[in-house]
Amino acid sequence: MRAVIQRVTRAKVKVEAQIVGEIEKGLVVLLGVTHDDTPNDAQYLAEKIVALRIFDDTDGRMNVSVNEALGALLVVSQFTLYGDVRRGSRPSWSDAAQPEIAEPLYEYFVASVRKLVSKVETGSFRKMMEVELVNDGPVTILLDSRKLF
Repeated sequence: MRAVIQRVTRAKVKVEAQIVGEIEKGLVVLLGVTHDDTPNDAQYLAEKIVALRIFDDTDGRMNVSVNEALGALLVVSQFTLYGDVRRGSRPSWSDAAQPEIAEPLYEYFVASVRKLVSKVETGSFRKMMEVELVNDGPVTILLDSRKLF
């Protein structure tokens, strides 16, 4: 499972011109699922993301987690994180899990972070979405559950 985490001052997701998720200060989590991911991958990433100390403390140093910063999460499914462009110019999506595998793991991840963070918003799985965000810093972190444990 892969996640791109962006620290934001605000973010929102629209589907068919309607806002389906919106946060102020917090983290946008773009989440991709591959074939052999399990609930353990989702749980590990949920705990790791919530524990990341990437918000500034009173001295201006990145030393504060999203909860300590009173921030929120906006979680968006992103199968394109498994796009492979090693051959040619058109991405292959063969490493991305099929929706019947990916959606339950995405939902498991969302449920896991909801147990850890007071405000969690989401996009809409398998929908064309417009994601707007203001990256704060900019701070962007890439996590892969297979490279972390």
